[in-house]
Amino acid sequence: MMKLIRQCGYILITIVVVASTANRVIGEDIVIAKLRYGGGGDWYANPTSLPNLHYEVENRTGISMADIEEDVVVSLSDPNLQSYPIINITGHGRIAFTEEERRALVDYLKGGGFLHADDNYGMDEYFRAEMEAIFGEGCLVELPKSHLIYHCFYDLDGLPKIHEHHGGPPKGYGIFIDGRLCVFCSYNTDLSDGWEAPEVHNDPPQKREMAYQMGTNIVVYALTH
Repeated sequence: MMKLIRQCGYILITIVVVASTANRVIGEDIVIAKLRYGGGGDWYANPTSLPNLHYEVENRTGISMADIEEDVVVSLSDPNLQSYPIINITGHGRIAFTEEERRALVDYLKGGGFLHADDNYGMDEYFRAEMEAIFGEGCLVELPKSHLIYHCFYDLDGLPKIHEHHGGPPKGYGIFIDGRLCVFCSYNTDLSDGWEAPEVHNDPPQKREMAYQMGTNIVVYALTH
């Protein structure tokens, strides 16, 4: 099953490179941008996560990811926002978007963009409030373990648990626009901590591997849907 899923992943990635996302890359390489936001939360958390994820995704899938040594940062008001097929938001505290930024996020998502929100313990309530202000109450729905985002490259049993914060299982939530999953929120897991340099959190190799497998699935799914 794992081999079949990976083979399907390579086929889908090839389609992506030659078709719909060809105009959504930086040069010839795909960049996952980190979202800078207002409100006082530490949007800049986990500075080694995305550079490491870029490296791992390219090595595991063959996707041409940009070789970055530090975060590529973007705001919702940035005129180049649509250049990034995936944006990542993380942190521990308050998030506050302006009305202009809320409209820009909707335009970005409707234009084919994908937002991954990784709660770094403390961000969820503020992120959820912002999403409900934009998309309405109850917009974030829990995804079943059968959802393709958990199976599109690696065959996973839902979200892995990387760090213990709230207790209980991790949960993945999504927002759909016209039937397309365009926002994925990983809650009670801390995936981006698992992508950090190993000396930052001293996570065991198996935890880091679980985090990278899920991160790879998120990228593959975002680029192929």
